[in-house]
Amino acid sequence: MSVAAISKPGTFANYSKSMFLSKSFGYALRGVLYVALIQQEGRKVQLDEMAEKLKVPRHFLAKIMKTMVKEGILHSIKGPYGGFSLNDHTLKSKIIQLVKITDGVEQFNNCVLSLRKCKSDNPCPLHYQMLKLRDDMLAEFSAKTLGDLLDEKNPDFIRSISTLA
Repeated sequence: MSVAAISKPGTFANYSKSMFLSKSFGYALRGVLYVALIQQEGRKVQLDEMAEKLKVPRHFLAKIMKTMVKEGILHSIKGPYGGFSLNDHTLKSKIIQLVKITDGVEQFNNCVLSLRKCKSDNPCPLHYQMLKLRDDMLAEFSAKTLGDLLDEKNPDFIRSISTLA
């Protein structure tokens, strides 16, 4: 799969011109995983609880979670008994989907040293070493699902994202 084929400008992109994931991606991932944790207890997650437990600014998290619902990653119901929940597609969603939604994948085409003219015909000192890392990273994000993260052998993994640990 080519980077160009999956490129989509991110709604909450924190573009830095180098190949790193934003806080938006981290908050989205932690938010979805937190919803999965709470849903195992048989309830929906309210935004205020999620923001408090994840130690994330509520307003910022609200925007991210709204986008997760709009993009079909999560389901939400308004009202006092509402909240966020998983849908049939959540745990089958690839990690790359969250990257595309929050950051876009064009960052993987940028020079790791933030040099403007770094390309194969004019490489920076780390260009070829980083190509392999970038390709491996994209392959992992494209292969792994959100559900795969929950199946880790470390049963406390999911709890490590919040203050429940």
